[in-house]
Amino acid sequence: MSTAARRPGRRVTLDLRRPLLHLIPGVRPTVVIDGRGQPAQWGVGTWLVPADEAVEITVFLFNRLWRFGEARVVLHPADTGLAYRAPLVPIGPGRILATSG
Repeated sequence: MSTAARRPGRRVTLDLRRPLLHLIPGVRPTVVIDGRGQPAQWGVGTWLVPADEAVEITVFLFNRLWRFGEARVVLHPADTGLAYRAPLVPIGPGRILATSG
């Protein structure tokens, strides 16, 4: 069993929201947790992170041509969830906020 498998974990909620006016077809979010990228889907999902340490979480969007909408946050042990809002147009960053609970 690896060291990572023995560490205590916790689940955090990640709400990936499209902009209200969706102008970018074919866009998919990607979640990066401590350097490991994982494809994701729009909506609410849960992710397993270490229970006793802060982790860096980045979300960006990809549509087969370019990467955009990147937002980054450090999730601390007291944080229970995240909310990401995609940008309206494919320039500029998205927004991501941690929630404590």
